[in-house]
Amino acid sequence: MLEKLFKFKKNNTNAKTEIIAGITTFMTMAYILAVNPSILAAEGTGMDPNAVLIATALASFIGCALMALFSNYPFALAPGMGLNAYFTYSVVLGMGVPWQVAMLAVFIEGIIFILLSVTNVRGPQWPAVVRQRLRSPVPARQAHHRRGPEGHLPAPGPFH
Repeated sequence: MLEKLFKFKKNNTNAKTEIIAGITTFMTMAYILAVNPSILAAEGTGMDPNAVLIATALASFIGCALMALFSNYPFALAPGMGLNAYFTYSVVLGMGVPWQVAMLAVFIEGIIFILLSVTNVRGPQWPAVVRQRLRSPVPARQAHHRRGPEGHLPAPGPFH
């Protein structure tokens, strides 16, 4: 049954190797179960650390299971720590947005991303965008346009 589902022979592997790889990947990613609640439930956010722990574990499990069962690729999925830090320290604590409103924005963004992916709206334009970006040194051009009257780059700020 496992051979038919995961095509071990075609991929030059076996169940033992894949189980060891899965356990290794889990142990590599397990830190997120401790770190994510400490970031999202930081003092002042109002989020329950136990609820964040459970949500992190469930989201990681569902993401990994869907990736394994539907795509048959060995990719582990879990919440992104950088985005969670931005969510907590910049949006919720920095801008004072209630965590429920910020979470709604993340949910809406996810729905938009799914719709763009399913409908292939972004597909046809993507190769042209990549080719254009590879041909032109965008960061150098942006830096040139951002120079002040003295020819210096402005100090970095939140909206530069």
